[in-house]
Amino acid sequence: MEDILAAIPQRPPFLFVDKIIKRKGNSITTQRTLREDEYYFQGHFPGNPIMPGVLLCEACFQTGAILITADNNQPGLGVITRIKDAKFKHFARPGDTLTITVTLDEKLGNAYYMSGTISVGEKIILKILFHGALLPKEK
Repeated sequence: MEDILAAIPQRPPFLFVDKIIKRKGNSITTQRTLREDEYYFQGHFPGNPIMPGVLLCEACFQTGAILITADNNQPGLGVITRIKDAKFKHFARPGDTLTITVTLDEKLGNAYYMSGTISVGEKIILKILFHGALLPKEK
């Protein structure tokens, strides 16, 4: 967890990465296990809780930020500049373990073009393309 906290500024309850599984070349895989007491399950939806799609996207964005921070060997603020082709295929529920894989497809200057997937077990629940930038940390 220390490497995650060192790489990105997000903190609980808005941190959606529990651990880094592997980092190799242009790709990173992380995981997040969803607890029943997550704040968003209280209202989304009572009696039939599912993780909001926007938070699934955020888990990909945080994973991508960890990847580009490692690419630069310096902490910074990873920001999203474009979201493209988000496809939600299934739901994420309490108790599920999300496996989040992000690949850096191209880097042009300070622009990072990435693709991500989230799966639960063997089932892909999200596919997304997104662009980001790494801003220097403010002092």
